[in-house]
Amino acid sequence: MMIASGDALIDFVPTRNMEGREAVMPAVGGSCLNVAIGMARLGAPTGFVGGISTDLFGRMIADHAIASHVALDLATRSDHQTTLAFVRIIAGESHYAFYDAETATRSWTYRRGSVPFDMVEALHVGSTTLVNDQGAAETKALIADARAASTISFDPNCRPNLVKDKPAYLARMAEFAGSADLIKMSDVDFAYLFGDEPYHQRASALLGQGTSLVVITRGNNGAIAWHAAAGQIEVAAPKVVVADTIGAGDSFQAALLFALHKQGRIARERLKDISTEELRRALSFAANCAGLTCTRPGADPPWSHEIGWSP
Repeated sequence: MMIASGDALIDFVPTRNMEGREAVMPAVGGSCLNVAIGMARLGAPTGFVGGISTDLFGRMIADHAIASHVALDLATRSDHQTTLAFVRIIAGESHYAFYDAETATRSWTYRRGSVPFDMVEALHVGSTTLVNDQGAAETKALIADARAASTISFDPNCRPNLVKDKPAYLARMAEFAGSADLIKMSDVDFAYLFGDEPYHQRASALLGQGTSLVVITRGNNGAIAWHAAAGQIEVAAPKVVVADTIGAGDSFQAALLFALHKQGRIARERLKDISTEELRRALSFAANCAGLTCTRPGADPPWSHEIGWSP
């Protein structure tokens, strides 16, 4: 199976009421939960590891995950409140205000030995869970147990408004990158982490430290990837009518992991040997899934029957 570990929350996404005034609509979200839902909807056996509340919003999250065929037997349910995020779209980018004190996600602790990693092909981590000290420490312990058997996928999915000490955060992200086999980030994340450094220069450094695949998504400009054997590959973004971009990067990540799984290339040693054509197909599939997500509001990854082709 595939596993995503991290944040599960409620996004309040912007909309308009019947009078045309600004309003918000609750939608299940959280980057890592979105990745789990995206993989499961495409047909991969998928589980979620993290904290989910038993409150009203937590029940919405659990119902949504189960309806998308995500297994929650590895998740931790608690009576801590659910993380809430209010979203505004500014110049095409989603900006978030988080309410995350003492929530189920932040209070989550990893139970050593609770995950059967001999049955887990890939573990995905990232996003807001890694900003706070406890979430980062618990995720490091999870990765330490997983690494011998499972491919590690990492998306920093930076949220600068949550970061209080940027140098410490940058060092933490570098540490997680150092343990990852696959790293995906947006161009906005890259700029926050690495400034004006050329993409290929940073990708080369990451490949040199042992990462197999580095991918940068660039919105309407598509995605570009670097792989030690397959080389540099660029794929275009599909032309779609955009409702919003919430969850697009998560959908890309989920679809990429699913495509590698479908190709039999998700295992660490198999990922190292992927061909240029296989990787191009996987990236194109991921871009198309992300594009479909952009056509509807909130984080709503596609189901397998909505995608017209297979990786």
